[in-house]
Amino acid sequence: MKATIERATLLRCLSHVQSVVERRNTIPILSNVLIEASADGRVRVMATDLDLQVVESLAAVSVDSPGAITVSAHLLFDIARKLPDGSQVSLEAADNRMVVKAGRSRFSLPTLPRDDFPMIVQGDLPTSFEIGARTLAELIDRTRFAISTEETRYYLNGIFLHVSDDAARSGGPVLKAAATDGHRLARYTIARPDGAEGMPDVIVPRKAVGELRKLLEEALDGNVEVDLSASKIRFTLGGEGGVVLTSKLIDGTFPDYSRVIPTGNDKLLKLDPRSFFEGVDRVATIATEKTRAVKMALEPDRVTLSVTSPDNGTAAEELPADYRSEAFEIGFNANYLKDILGQIEGDSVELHLADAGSPTLIRKDDKSAALYVLMPMRV
Repeated sequence: MKATIERATLLRCLSHVQSVVERRNTIPILSNVLIEASADGRVRVMATDLDLQVVESLAAVSVDSPGAITVSAHLLFDIARKLPDGSQVSLEAADNRMVVKAGRSRFSLPTLPRDDFPMIVQGDLPTSFEIGARTLAELIDRTRFAISTEETRYYLNGIFLHVSDDAARSGGPVLKAAATDGHRLARYTIARPDGAEGMPDVIVPRKAVGELRKLLEEALDGNVEVDLSASKIRFTLGGEGGVVLTSKLIDGTFPDYSRVIPTGNDKLLKLDPRSFFEGVDRVATIATEKTRAVKMALEPDRVTLSVTSPDNGTAAEELPADYRSEAFEIGFNANYLKDILGQIEGDSVELHLADAGSPTLIRKDDKSAALYVLMPMRV
């Protein structure tokens, strides 16, 4: 195999695929990327961790001899990063080595045969639809912070996607994305894309969500093609010659989260999300790991935030608010509250509260696509 590629093109492609590759691998071939050069002047670069696979196709300056080889992903990426801007990079594989040349630089890297490189067998992906890249990015951003990192409840380690027909409320069938770690819940709703009807409920793993979000950053103006079955999902960005991310799905049942979304919370608190966020952030300065709770004392037209730490003393801040129910106190984990407030754009956020022991519903307003539920803490 021998191909020449613009350094900028190669670097961009390697930056997309190399992050899939784990730094520590017990199977040597999984540390490598597969590079395939074809006679039509295209080069395909692929990386996998056996659960997730990213393939990107790029145009070469020239392909002198077609072929395929695997080489260390992180090593090749680091080399490409350090090569001079505007240079052309020649990749030539022979005798279990790959020679990388650019300008006066020359590297000889060990390789492994392409036949050893594992591929994710995709099988049939019967559900297929398109979604705007910007919409998909928003869906990920508004939910992924609530994904659980606890391995024991593995079925919470991703974003749950499902379609539903709550036409009475939303005016048509919808696609919902939800994530929860048991302390907070994030849900984002969009109109169901054409082709998504009858799709199975799926849980997209956290790592796939993170890699997809990175790829979306460079393709926000286009559409993403989504193909899925009950066990695999494939995202195609940039059409022919773009990037294709394929992931296994989490094999588990996501809990019926709709049961924890409160419907009868009758106390409504409205305030500016930015000043609320900053107030929580300020009083939480003195909180320690043990006392992450921030107490909210609600009274007509104001809310007082306070934190008491046995080691660091106390802090309090009063904020103006629109609140007309009876006075009471409730506590929340300061970081969880800030995570949710950080998602709210605009000059108003609604908190629908019941009592100090019940979950609170948080949203921008009743037309908002995003909805959050936060469990209180004892303070």
